[in-house]
Amino acid sequence: MALSRQLLGEEHPDVAASLNNLAAFYDSQGRYSEAEPLYIQALALRHQPLGEEHPDVAQSLNNLAVLYFSQGRYSEAEPLLIQALALWRQMLGEEHPDVACGFSNMAKLYYLQGRYTEAEPLYLQALEIFEQRLGVSHSSTIKCCENLASLRDRLPPNPE
Repeated sequence: MALSRQLLGEEHPDVAASLNNLAAFYDSQGRYSEAEPLYIQALALRHQPLGEEHPDVAQSLNNLAVLYFSQGRYSEAEPLLIQALALWRQMLGEEHPDVACGFSNMAKLYYLQGRYTEAEPLYLQALEIFEQRLGVSHSSTIKCCENLASLRDRLPPNPE
């Protein structure tokens, strides 16, 4: 990151990518207070040159939202996830794996809040895209299947 800043300048998109990657590293270790300012800085850096409507901006919004819901900050996470998903759908189309990721993350947020009936259709949409675009043996598809199964264990029985 220091080299990118030195060679490319503070506001270069590669610096934002480095900030995002370091934030993800801290996030994966549960070092949320260190990750959050880096995600926010990466979002600001991406937003400046790329504008509001760019897949990298959506990715930064998504990453910050996931950090928030990992901390139980659901009311802060939801609008970011909604915005990221809307951007991905608009820019990449309905069948892109990033859109599936957005559906899956929104479903996980609802799952964590106990909003199981809202989560299920989102997991189903994500799963369909993952299967079609990445295949049934891809790690994202498998994880989505596992999350859907876990969710279904919590749904009330369907009276048929």
